[in-house]
Amino acid sequence: MEKWFYKFLDYLRYEKKYSNLTINNYQRDIEYFFKFLNDKMISNIKDIKYQHIREYLVHLHNRQYSKKTIARYISSLRTFFKYLYNEGIINNNPMVLISNPKLDKKLPTFLYTNDLENLLACPKLDTIYGIRDSLILELLYSTGIRVSELVNIKLQDINFNDRQIKILGKGNKERYVLYGNICARKLNFYLDNSRSELNIKKSEYLLLGKNGTKLTTRFIEILLKKYQQQAKINVKITPHTLRHTFATHLLEGGADLKTVQELMGHESLSSTQVYTHVTSERLRNVYLHTHPRAKK
Repeated sequence: MEKWFYKFLDYLRYEKKYSNLTINNYQRDIEYFFKFLNDKMISNIKDIKYQHIREYLVHLHNRQYSKKTIARYISSLRTFFKYLYNEGIINNNPMVLISNPKLDKKLPTFLYTNDLENLLACPKLDTIYGIRDSLILELLYSTGIRVSELVNIKLQDINFNDRQIKILGKGNKERYVLYGNICARKLNFYLDNSRSELNIKKSEYLLLGKNGTKLTTRFIEILLKKYQQQAKINVKITPHTLRHTFATHLLEGGADLKTVQELMGHESLSSTQVYTHVTSERLRNVYLHTHPRAKK
């Protein structure tokens, strides 16, 4: 069983070109399933049947895993068994009749303009770290990129003339994002007054820490929490909150869904469509609180 498992991981790495993070997630999910099989004394991949998958899902449910987590485990197993079937390792795919649990609809959290402006104004521009932090917040909001994409930006990825940044997204797929006047000014100010001081190791990365190396995603998360507290914003702010805010504000400003999808690097338009629910809900709340006939 382990032989085919490692061949599958190689398939994800070399043929699907998945990132190390994605591959590690698949590995963790499937290894947990193997532990369940081991407890059931099942060691041959060909002996796994539909009922074993059902028992495993009951096992996850009994341990109070969330619907979202269970859906991820199912997705990992579905990809794994599809690979085994396509390779002729198994004659029947036990995942064919397995469906995902119906997830509760959860609208993404975004910031209203006042809170956003308060957050962006928090970093002090009298230190090299404040200048850097101001650019970090601006890039997350102005481009809508993921935090993992942000920390991996290199100077060579930036086209200063066209104000474009080449981003390496999920699945190692490249796309270009745009930035405007305010972000351009902050970027130039950072390069002239902050990065030149931080770049003690001649790094190729844009955003650097005090030791001259590129920042981590965890560092950015802690940074946002600090500025959230300074801005006295009650909503929990993560890098993804600014990504959600980017998409929501674009749609509210009249951008079409396809453009937002491309800027955010979404595989499917359905991933972007969730923001239409956000904007529709906001319009509904404004109507209910302002129209005289709606309040009666």
